[in-house]
Amino acid sequence: MTTQQTPVTLNDVYEAQKTISKYLPKTPLIHSLSLSEKLGCSTYVKLENTLPTGAFKIRGGINLIANLSAEEKRRGVIAASTGNHAQSVAYAAQLFGVKAVIGMPKNANPLKAEATRSFGATVELHGKDYDEARAWVENEAQAKGYRYIHSANEPLLIAGVGTLYLEIMQDLPDVDVIVVPIGGGSGAASACIVAKALNPNVKVIGVQAENAPAVYQSWKTGKLAQTASADTFAEGLATRFTFEMTFDILRKHLDDIVLVSETEIKRAILTLLETNHQLAEGAGAASTAAAFKLREQLRGKKVALALTGGNLTMETLRGILEELSV
Repeated sequence: MTTQQTPVTLNDVYEAQKTISKYLPKTPLIHSLSLSEKLGCSTYVKLENTLPTGAFKIRGGINLIANLSAEEKRRGVIAASTGNHAQSVAYAAQLFGVKAVIGMPKNANPLKAEATRSFGATVELHGKDYDEARAWVENEAQAKGYRYIHSANEPLLIAGVGTLYLEIMQDLPDVDVIVVPIGGGSGAASACIVAKALNPNVKVIGVQAENAPAVYQSWKTGKLAQTASADTFAEGLATRFTFEMTFDILRKHLDDIVLVSETEIKRAILTLLETNHQLAEGAGAASTAAAFKLREQLRGKKVALALTGGNLTMETLRGILEELSV
């Protein structure tokens, strides 16, 4: 299924779509008149917040666990996550009757941790951030024989989340630009695979938080980078490391990466709430934040923004409203 140079192909994404369509609905791609007016471009928003776990990652979890061997399913699976990958793995594991253990950082989004438990997974809290939780998970997988599901270096996971961008290209084949947030990079990598195969002229632009710029730094230098911290409230963007499989795809095919500030992400959350009545978490609003930053570059174009998740706590939303209210 994979090669060293091209770990995932468009055909793999088509196969994933066949698998996933049995379990998930197609998500809406809405034409936002209000955002179009504000941005000066024809703007479409892909509503992944409408999926059962509230985020796009569920696509990868279902595709991966559906394709595990009987032996791997018997052993059970383990994953590290700040939340959306956790819910994805937990939901898919429950769907296929597989034991799931999830390692999350001690400061994990409580909404996401509780949702992960509700899908039947065992949640273990370890470390100050995603990368410390990941280190615990990798040790636990080796000690107990679980099938470790990395959040990025997984061809089946990348193919699964690629169905998001396949749906965009099927619904909007003349799209000019797709803007996608980058944490571990599975979403942006899959966007590149799908869009560039179907129309090489489509521009794929990634977005990272200014406070968690590891992939941005790697993309600029061409070498895998890591940062000392990933101090962003947008937990879906909060990784200190760049992962080899996804970065190899991004390095070859991504057109640009934009950094956005914490305030810009927060403003984008409120903008999506006001204009489209859609709740976005930090990572889910990052593409909208980037679109405002790139307004001149996007003017007159047909643009798709990936609203990748809507798992925002009431506490965080309340804080944003208090901070940005005038």
